[in-house]
Amino acid sequence: MLEFPIATESDHAQKVQALPEEAEETSPLSGMKFLCAEDNAINAEILELLLESKGASCTICSNGQEIVDAFASVKPGEYDMILMDVQMPVMDGLEATRRIRNGENPLGRIIPILAMTANAFLEDMQKSKEAGMDEHLSKPVDIAALEQTVKRFRVTSPH
Repeated sequence: MLEFPIATESDHAQKVQALPEEAEETSPLSGMKFLCAEDNAINAEILELLLESKGASCTICSNGQEIVDAFASVKPGEYDMILMDVQMPVMDGLEATRRIRNGENPLGRIIPILAMTANAFLEDMQKSKEAGMDEHLSKPVDIAALEQTVKRFRVTSPH
């Protein structure tokens, strides 16, 4: 008489869990490099952790003047996108966006700039667009909403 082992549900569950992690869909943020303006240290840290958890990297500037100064020397391929807080000290995100768009660096005319703000009223969205921002995201940043937005603007494919 031949005996065959019978697969139990627990055996099947172990096999399912053992699938490689590559089976998970890669985030559209994976491999991206963001230049970010965020004056609140806690929000900046959360943003950085969220982006890193999706395989992205970021450089944080604490006000609009800092990001304008940082962008002036940006080279092609250095950053894929700008995440711009709207309400900041020294220079707000709207003025910083206008200066990046009209600045000496030609990349300023083409790099996607996404507004991040707690003010999600139509009037605020209109001001963001008029300043040259491509999209308006409400804060706190919803990583799924950011991923969907990035899919529309991303030029290079995720690694």
